[in-house]
Amino acid sequence: MFTLYIANKNYSSWSLRAWVLMRELGIPFEEKLFPLGDAAVKEFSPSGRVPCLVDGSTTVWDSLAIAEYLAEQFPKVWPADAVARAWARSAAAEMHSGFMDLRSTCSMNCGIRVRIDNFPAGVLADVARLDELWNDGLNRFGGPFLAGTSFTAVDAFYAPVAFRIQSYGPEMSARSLEYVNRLVALPSMKEWYAAALEEPWRYADYEKAMRQVGTLLADYRG
Repeated sequence: MFTLYIANKNYSSWSLRAWVLMRELGIPFEEKLFPLGDAAVKEFSPSGRVPCLVDGSTTVWDSLAIAEYLAEQFPKVWPADAVARAWARSAAAEMHSGFMDLRSTCSMNCGIRVRIDNFPAGVLADVARLDELWNDGLNRFGGPFLAGTSFTAVDAFYAPVAFRIQSYGPEMSARSLEYVNRLVALPSMKEWYAAALEEPWRYADYEKAMRQVGTLLADYRG
């Protein structure tokens, strides 16, 4: 069985990508959680970061590499149609390397709700690109997921964004917000969210950054 090493569910967007992909597609794995900053991560992850997937003697680190490794054994990781598959890979790669303003300003913090009165221009540009990209995929392939009727890796890569939209509430088109709601309503996402709310860990840097960008409206964490 696969072993998937992850970090805190409340904060770790990168971990969520691999976790929700495997959970939603029914790929069995053993979960091992190491809190952010735990030096023990270096014992199994060459980069010292998570997610990290271990399959027997094979170790795969980085969420995109994990998706591609799993796709070699489980073709359903990516769309079956070649055109949809190319689009999905491109969109996942764009998320993997881009949207830096959104990431830095609206860090993933599942259990909070924050009002930001004036989003920085870079965040607004990122949100506009998300809107454009999501609507392109939904319109081109018919939905309800980005590359067609089935949840695939491209949806897993945007799952953390759905939590960010839920937490910080930037304006988006109605269809994009429907997609956000569709993601957060998935059984796997509900499972992740419930566990995130119960975690005991709080990190000063994350909490301070959140309060600096806006006004805390609610904190649903235990």
